[in-house]
Formats: sequence, structure tokens, C-alpha cells
Amino acid sequence: MTDMAGRWRICGQGIEWDVAADARLPHEDHLEMSGQRVSLLVRYGVQADGGLALKRRLVWPSLRTIPNNTHGSFQRDIADEQVPYVETRDGRVIEHPVRFRLDGVLTVHSRTRCGLEIVREIFPTVETRAAMERITITNAGAQPVSLTIGNPETTTWGRGCNGVYAVESRMDKSGTSRLEPGGRLVIGWTLSARVVHEPCERLDVDAEFLRRRARVGALTAPLQLETGIPELDTAFHFAKIRAGESIFRTRGGLMHSPGGTAYYAATWCNDQVEYAGPWFAFTGDAVALEASLNAYRHYIPFMGPEYTRIPSSVIAEGFDIWEGAGDRGDAAMYAYGASRFALTTGDRTIAAELWPAIEWTLEYCRRKRLPEGVVASDCDELEKRLPAGKANLCTSALYYGALRAAAGLADDLGRGDAGRRYEAQALELASAIETYFGRDLRGFATYRYYEGNEVLRSWICIPLCMGLLARATATVDAMFSPFLWTENGMLSQEGDKIFWDRSTLYGFRGAFFAGATDRVMPLFRQYSARRLLGDHVPYPIEAWPEGNQRHLSAESALYCRVITEGLLGMEPAGLHSFRFTPRLPAGWDRLALRKICAFGTRFDIHVESQGACVVRDGKTIWRGPLDVIAAVRLE
Repeated sequence: MTDMAGRWRICGQGIEWDVAADARLPHEDHLEMSGQRVSLLVRYGVQADGGLALKRRLVWPSLRTIPNNTHGSFQRDIADEQVPYVETRDGRVIEHPVRFRLDGVLTVHSRTRCGLEIVREIFPTVETRAAMERITITNAGAQPVSLTIGNPETTTWGRGCNGVYAVESRMDKSGTSRLEPGGRLVIGWTLSARVVHEPCERLDVDAEFLRRRARVGALTAPLQLETGIPELDTAFHFAKIRAGESIFRTRGGLMHSPGGTAYYAATWCNDQVEYAGPWFAFTGDAVALEASLNAYRHYIPFMGPEYTRIPSSVIAEGFDIWEGAGDRGDAAMYAYGASRFALTTGDRTIAAELWPAIEWTLEYCRRKRLPEGVVASDCDELEKRLPAGKANLCTSALYYGALRAAAGLADDLGRGDAGRRYEAQALELASAIETYFGRDLRGFATYRYYEGNEVLRSWICIPLCMGLLARATATVDAMFSPFLWTENGMLSQEGDKIFWDRSTLYGFRGAFFAGATDRVMPLFRQYSARRLLGDHVPYPIEAWPEGNQRHLSAESALYCRVITEGLLGMEPAGLHSFRFTPRLPAGWDRLALRKICAFGTRFDIHVESQGACVVRDGKTIWRGPLDVIAAVRLE
């Protein structure tokens, strides 16, 4: 159990909530789990009378509604009258939960007053339009019990772009069963949707349960983090699940999408292109790599000779667009994300395919420069929720990061002239960013977010993530000062109540990359423990108060990047090389990240007090001191 315990505790590679030990009841929480054709949102907890609270909403991204827009994924709340129930001669069985477990599956252990013990294992299927529950009923009493399954089959109807939709609830057992003392009954419950003329598919709950376990195992096997700090290792483990599971099979191919009942079968220049793609390049996961490559491909048809802005998102399974916020700096997001993704995969074929798009988006940004040398955009990824002026720090800093990454990619693709040009442009832009955005605010020599901005903003962290460190010390001080820092992370803006985990996670990454390791690690541990073990678990969230703290997927990818690009300071330098700065936080004996699948190979990083090493195939291929920028070639 971690010393930063909340409502939950760490148990193996999962977390558990012991209801009997919890004096803060009633309590409910919500969780999202996804497969390739369904997303399952579960609200669960304990009611005031000790009874089980359990509600389900299902989303089917490939079943489109009318209008077929950003939010046009068919979805349904499962009403009480659709839920099967168990009854005995004494009436309907009421479940009283004693323990909840999360480990890629939601498991609920309950007892009843009639001596039954009920375990529900709740999960989405990996490849079908179904969510399932494996319900195990055990007679823990001394007398036989006669059980009847009520409401075993129901169907409701909907309508959308694909036709009439049938939403079906099916139990694989029904009728009456006699359960002897110690006897056990296992029931499979399937919730699914289909177009009315499609065949009704009968699924085996045990087989689908094993497939879900296997997919979770595949997502968590790469990049094994070993810090000796349970809340960090476990939070990283969970973030890999949420980042990687929210990938949907659509008419436009596999598409990674945020989720949250709102954003499916679509891709965004920030969430997928900038945030998630560069993370997936470290994992080697074939599904995630294909989805990322599809995200980059979906924007290429919009890169025309007139250099009109690309859309912010490609929606409706890749067959429509959304650009309601205008130019959010999407070209800078794309250039940065695509360059980092291409470099980190180490795949020359992918790099060559994406190179023209990277060139186009860099040229678009160059053409959008103001006379002061920074890049104009209509807003930023917050889409005008907060002011961003005519040019904001985020867009220009991303453009700078993209230029540096593209320069390394150009060299490996035999385009040295382009690489030298991008390096020169990056130097000019760095100077322009310093002149235009560099300011003293609240006594900190940090950055203003836009011309006229006079309050601290969370996105002052962005230059640090891109390697602009001239104002690093004061910027870290500002980020973690009472002006911005709260127990929930960084406020979006000084004096406000709104926070977004994405800027908090960028902030952690930038602070670690800048070398503020010992200053920031206690706060990162507190944040990780709160998200993993607190009242709303187990993943990073989107925002508050917006969105009810949804577990959007790309935020988990950003959490993972705090470790790779922040704590370890990893920065791709070429298709088969990277720079990193090995650091060991105060009080730590070691740090290891094993099974990194990047730069065309697989390797481990080990950091100890006497130095660091990179190991491949059991052999040390690089060894060096701590706190020094190192260059590692993996060819």
C-alpha cells in the first residue's frame, strides 16, 4: 500500500477498493473501457443503504447517427428494465459490494442477505460491438438455494446513417437453477448492437474475457517502468491501458480517438497527432502504430498548393471534417507530432511517406509568421475558451519543436539542405519567441501567453518541452507557485478555477526535461497517487469543471510521455538515434524502463547512482554519467 493512500490501494498490477474499510460512504465513480467496436462507460459504487450502484452506457463508434457529426456515435444508457436480475423464493437478490478491483477489467465482489456471493467481471470485447459481464454466483450458505434469472433477453431499437439498430441484452443461461451449498453458477451477459439485418452474434464470455486480458497484456508489456515507487509504476501501467485501448475500427481504418461519450471514430491535430502518436511510436504496438499513421494520413488530402489551413479534426470515420475554431495552430501540432512519430518509429518507409506532409505544414507555419517572427493562429487547442491573441506561445513553441525534429529527420532521409534550413529557421524562431513572449509576470522571468496577456497561464510550460530553457528556472517556479498550482494540478489561468490535465502533464514533462527533478518529483507523486488512488480513478482526466472529468485517452498518453521525454529526457535525434539526460531523483536507488520499442529496435534504459546504461539483447551498448546530455545510436 502506498504512503499516499486514497480510497483505493495497489494490489499487484491492479487497484482495489475495500468497502468495509471505507468510512466515507456512499461513493460512486465512473470509468471508461474500450474495444475496437465499442466503448463502455460504467458508473459504479456504493449507495447510502450499502447496495450496489451500477449503471452502464455503451457507445458504438461505427454505428453513425443523424447528423453524422463529431458526436454522431450511436450510444445508449442501459435502462433498469433491460438489466437481467437474479431472484430466489424470497424475492429479487440485492447485492451489497464488499470490494471493487480495476486491472483492465472492473470486478465487483458482493454479498447478499440470502447467503449468496456474487462476482461481476465487466469489460468490453476486443473486436465486436459488445460489452460483457461474467457473473459468478456462489452459494456460501448452508442450505440449497433456488435461483431464477429474470429478464434474460431484451431488445430496443434505434436509427441512424447505417439503418435501424438493434440494441440487445442476452444472457447465456436463463430459467431456474438449484445451487447446493458451495455450488457455483457462471453466467455470461452480453450487451451489443447491430444493424437490424446483420446476424445476431452469440459470444462466449470466457473466450472474450481471455481476449480482453490478452489485449491489456499486450498494451502493458512494452515499456516496463521500475522506479520502486508503487504509485508511479502502477499509474504508468494504467496509463498505457487507457492510451492504447481507445482505438476504433472504422470505414476510414483504425482511428485512435479521445472517447468520453463525445469523441469517437475521429482524429484531432492535438489529441491524436500531437499527443498520442509520438507516444505510440515508443510502444511497437501494431494496432496503435496503424491508428497513428492513419491519423497523419487523414490530413494529407487537405494540404493543397494554396496553403489553406488544415482542419482541426477529421470526423465521421474519416469522411467529414470539423474546423469550427478556425486555425488552432493545427499545422504546428501536425508538423511536431508527425516528425516525432516518424523519427521514433525508426521506420524509413513511414518517414518517407510523411515527409511531404511535414514539409507542407512547416511551410504553412512559415507563411503565417508575423513581422515579429512568431506564428499567427486564430486560437490554440482550448478553442477560444480562454484568450490567445493573434499569436500564442503554444503554436510558436510547437513550430520550433517541429523544426528541430524535422531537421534530424531530413538528415536521415538524405535531405541535408532542408535540415540545415530548418535548423536556421529554428534559431531565428527561438530568438523571436524570446523577444515576443519573454516577460516578467508576478515576479517570474517567464513568458506571456500572447500580446497583452498579464496573468500567468499553464501553457508557459510548452517552451521547456521543446528545449527552450533560457527561462526554465523562473518558469518552473511560476508553474508550481500558488498562482497556478493546486492539489488537482495547474490551473489553466491564474485566478481561475479551471484545470486541464493536458497542460499539467506537459508541465511535469517540461519541468523534468529542464532538470527540476527533485523540485517536481514530490508533486508528480502526489498527482499520480490522486489520479490512481483517490475518488476518481485510475487515469488522468480531461478537465474540470468541463466534461465531468472524463478519462479521455490522449491524456494517458501524455502521462506516459512525462516518463520517456520528461524524467528520462529522451528526444529523438534520428531514425536510429536519440538524445537523453539520465537523472535519478533524490532518494531513489534506481530507475529502469525496459522493453522500449523505438528507433527500429528494442532496448532497455537503466539508471543508478553510479551512472546510466542502454542495454540491447543483454549487451550494454552505451554507458555514461548522470545529468549529462547523451547521444545514443542504435544501429
